[in-house]
Amino acid sequence: MVLFLQLSRRLPSAVVRPLARLTAAVAPSGSVAVPVLLASLMRGDDDDVCRRLRLAADRHVAGEKARKLADIALVAHRPELSDVLLSAAGNATGLKSAQARRLWHDGNFSSAVAVLEGSGPVGRRQQERLAGELAVYTGAAPRLSRQEFSPVAGRVLHLLTNSLPHTASGYAQRSHSIMVAQQEAGWDVLAVTRLAYPVQVGKLLAQAGDVVDGIQYRRLLPSLLAPTMDARLQQQAEELLKVALEFKPSVLHTTTHFVNGLVVRAVAEALDIPWVYEVRGQLADTWAATRGPQATASEKYRLFQDRETEVMRDADLVVTLGHAMKANIVAAGIPGEKIIIAPNAVGGAFLQQPRCTGDARRELGLPEDGLYIGTVSSIVAYEGLDDLVQAFAHLAPEFPQLRLLIVGDGVSAPALQEQVRGLGLADRAIFTGRVPRDLAPLYHQALDVFVVPRKDLDVTRAVTPLKPVEALASSRPVVGSDLPALREIIDDGGNGLLVPAASPEKLAHTISALLLDESRRASMGLAGRAAVLAERTWAANAKTLAARYAGLHHEHEEIE
Repeated sequence: MVLFLQLSRRLPSAVVRPLARLTAAVAPSGSVAVPVLLASLMRGDDDDVCRRLRLAADRHVAGEKARKLADIALVAHRPELSDVLLSAAGNATGLKSAQARRLWHDGNFSSAVAVLEGSGPVGRRQQERLAGELAVYTGAAPRLSRQEFSPVAGRVLHLLTNSLPHTASGYAQRSHSIMVAQQEAGWDVLAVTRLAYPVQVGKLLAQAGDVVDGIQYRRLLPSLLAPTMDARLQQQAEELLKVALEFKPSVLHTTTHFVNGLVVRAVAEALDIPWVYEVRGQLADTWAATRGPQATASEKYRLFQDRETEVMRDADLVVTLGHAMKANIVAAGIPGEKIIIAPNAVGGAFLQQPRCTGDARRELGLPEDGLYIGTVSSIVAYEGLDDLVQAFAHLAPEFPQLRLLIVGDGVSAPALQEQVRGLGLADRAIFTGRVPRDLAPLYHQALDVFVVPRKDLDVTRAVTPLKPVEALASSRPVVGSDLPALREIIDDGGNGLLVPAASPEKLAHTISALLLDESRRASMGLAGRAAVLAERTWAANAKTLAARYAGLHHEHEEIE
């Protein structure tokens, strides 16, 4: 089911959404057929999905159909409906596999593995796969033999989860910006991405390497992948070791989450060189945010946190994004002197003088008149863009020429577009989907007010996002949720305004005040740009990292 939805999102929305809407329109309102529910999922109509699943439960749908609908309920993040439907599935084919998926969804790893005992060949393969992942969470790690090695000073090898040009996320952009700045500062830089990337994300014709802005990206693309996660990490460590022996780095640098750290730790120990772990997010909390508060008591959450702490403890240096995240790392028992902050920053086109809104809109082919509010973001639930849409609905009557601009893509995009359509505002909202990274500055400059309406969750309280920093560099005021991580970026009343999270009416009121005061928007924009250029550039981050890299060998030798 997940694969089906992922594939549908890769197709043009101009084709997928009308087909999905047509399927739902011609189907009877009481239909609980699997294709009809999938069509509702594709177009983001969560209310219709839940209504039809409840109908199926009320009608006591049983057997194989109940099992399939239970899987759909799980994909729709309605585990309570999945439970009801699974209880009616009887002895349906694949019932144990579905039960394992349900347990895995809640983070009950051991129970998910156990429930597959005695299942057929398909279930046995699933059990082996899940057991391999559980092993990684419970202590398994790659092991490599010690190597004769002479590192070359001034060389750094980065291990990344994903990268440009195949992934245009904030993660990929931050990695690239750091490496460009390091290279400009005189370091020899090589990036290596995780095993089988980008083939595993659908880039079937990917080559063994890419060069972007002078940065070399090496791909680990073996002809055959090991069958389980623990075996793949061993395979990845062996492949990375080969690259390191050839490149001869003096330091290894990787990022969250902990599986990257396990691989780099093994290679660093084999070569007897220092390594750096960069904590860019609290991924256990990101996972829990999609499951509800009970997820923090789950087996997965506990194991995830334990392994993250282990990797941070073993690294020679821990890098993170802001003070809130540093406080959380210290609370996990990592010494504060071992942690440095390299905040999200700007470089390249964002250092150039921003254009006026009219010029930016003209170049992008957007209507030049009126006012624009919006964001450049990954479209996921914790970003709170549903609250932005509700605020836009409150503002629309007051500002007839106001438009909403949402730049980016993500799992919540279909539901967000459906929300706008249901409010009758589709003709005043622009969803661009993913855009080329060289156009991102123009989209920031096309806005009058940049909005960051994040939900109040553990992950959003700690993790500082990149895009509002880019908006400030573009001389645009930022309105955001009043959360600790965003307070590190938004100076309330200085370069933007803070509002309580999940408060669409207050958000609308705050945005309205800015829309009515052009001079205040301009002064906030100037203040924001000045502060970013003074404190948050990739060049400054590269200088900070270089200074700590230089001392790592001495510290590493003392520990030895």
